[in-house]
Amino acid sequence: MGRGLDIRKADQVQVTAGRDRGKTGRVLEVDPRRRVVYVEHVNVIKRHTRPNPAKQIRGGILDKEGPIHVSNVALVCSECGPTRVRHQRKAGGEKGTKVRQCAKCGKVLDV
Repeated sequence: MGRGLDIRKADQVQVTAGRDRGKTGRVLEVDPRRRVVYVEHVNVIKRHTRPNPAKQIRGGILDKEGPIHVSNVALVCSECGPTRVRHQRKAGGEKGTKVRQCAKCGKVLDV
């Protein structure tokens, strides 16, 4: 199906295109099949929900985050801001282990 995504859940990202351009937030959910991410307090949409007492759903108009395509977000490095991701083999030469690295400053983004 192709390459995996460079953005993961709980990453800090900045929106680079669209109505919410410039906003930053934490990734709540990643959908690699559709290549979209859900970012906290970004692309907020209204959801009209019907009450369902059996599931403790009150109903009404709810605000929730909508999907954003991964091409419209950039990972934020804590030192240099929004950046691209470079992949590097882990030190020690362990087979098959790679880490994500900031393309600007070289800082390892995986904790």
